[in-house]
Amino acid sequence: MKLSQLLEGVAQTSLPDIDITDITSDTRKEMRPGFAFVCIKGNTFDGHDSAEEMIKRGAKVIIAERDLGLENQVIVENTRAAYPVLCLNFFGSPQKKIKLIGVTGTNGKTTITTVTKRIFDKLGIKAGLIGTVSNEINDRVIHTERTTPEPYDLAELFGEMVKEGCEYCIMEVSSQGLEQKRLEGCHFTVGAFTNLTQDHLDVHGTMENYYNAKKILFSISDKAIINIDDDYGKRYFNEISIPKKTLSVKGEGDYNAENIRLTAHGLEYDFNDGSAKYPVRFAMPGMFNASNSLTVIAIFEALGFDAAKIVPLLGEIEGVRGRVEVVPTGRDFTVICDYAHTPDALVNVLSTIKECSDGTLRCLFGCGGNRDAKKRPLMAKAAAEYADFLIVTSDNPRNEDPELIIKDILPGLEGTDKPYITITDRREAIHWAVKNAKSGDIIVLAGKGHEDYQILAGMKKIHFDEREVVAEALAELDG
Repeated sequence: MKLSQLLEGVAQTSLPDIDITDITSDTRKEMRPGFAFVCIKGNTFDGHDSAEEMIKRGAKVIIAERDLGLENQVIVENTRAAYPVLCLNFFGSPQKKIKLIGVTGTNGKTTITTVTKRIFDKLGIKAGLIGTVSNEINDRVIHTERTTPEPYDLAELFGEMVKEGCEYCIMEVSSQGLEQKRLEGCHFTVGAFTNLTQDHLDVHGTMENYYNAKKILFSISDKAIINIDDDYGKRYFNEISIPKKTLSVKGEGDYNAENIRLTAHGLEYDFNDGSAKYPVRFAMPGMFNASNSLTVIAIFEALGFDAAKIVPLLGEIEGVRGRVEVVPTGRDFTVICDYAHTPDALVNVLSTIKECSDGTLRCLFGCGGNRDAKKRPLMAKAAAEYADFLIVTSDNPRNEDPELIIKDILPGLEGTDKPYITITDRREAIHWAVKNAKSGDIIVLAGKGHEDYQILAGMKKIHFDEREVVAEALAELDG
């Protein structure tokens, strides 16, 4: 690629229009000679300090925010904002050749995006998926490291989707991804909002900052779908100026779920968009999944699809990994694995299961290390509201002492009479839960969901799949 093509829409330069072989902002990445290096200043490292070293390693152009006195430098106002656009340019601007659908909010993003992708599959429409559980290009599944990928990875994914004929890409859009400008240069056909509850305050500091980070999606979208059952959704509706539609399970939106009937295995309701009604069946339980499935239908209508065609396909979707997922046990008790890692998500899951349960509801949960510590006692309070017995353990302790994390959790149980036990090692905690389960019990393993790892001290990631751990515990019971 020529330098002028790489810089299109970003900067102009008097440098020779040389060939650029690749682009990076990562000094740890091995590059072939002829690449462009973008200097980005982070919290602990400033890429500008490594510019000369990167030239020695083969960089042909340095893109910086300040004059470094280099012959091959290009200066831009904000390298963090420029880098995503440069990456998209390098891959031929694939984001302009595919319709992007973005879903943001604290909870529900994975369910909505996954179900939307599955319906595209059933319609025979080629589509990509970018999210927390995995990235997908048509039927190819690709490992993911974060909800919203880094700019280079995102541009490369878009490029692969275009090569493989995708018409759409449905993606989870995180507040961090928006705030860190990873989506600069992208424009969404539809942006959808689910809800906003306390999470990521270690990153954003306040709920207002968190709210404003999510709001960025609607500045880069053509249309908005907003859940106005959430108070923050009502604020978005009043503050954004793009064409917008609302959804509600309370009969207050442009799209409504009416006559909702909840069961242990799913839900049914009547979809009403003001012009037609259709009976909906969805194989994931809980009132929150009424909102999630309603969002999916609303997204397709915003894209121009007829709800009459989408609703029957919604009934064919079996579920999403790690979202109210029943783990097979072959016993007279039930184990459910769910990603609930915020107080609101925990309330949603436990209240749903409690409604359908006749036995004892046991909740095993912990809180992540190096993350928002303020929500730790709130997690305990949320669990105690619906669970009959609590097992407090660890969940990705990272560089914190897991026992100190548990110590932060327990004040949330003050004033409650719910019995609990603390078992620091999560594997041991799951074994205890399985071995002590009685007939009719439901054990909810909360926090890991789709994750098949634990992150320990030194940010060491070890394999840890709760489905496998449950199987181990069952095998021990069998002797």
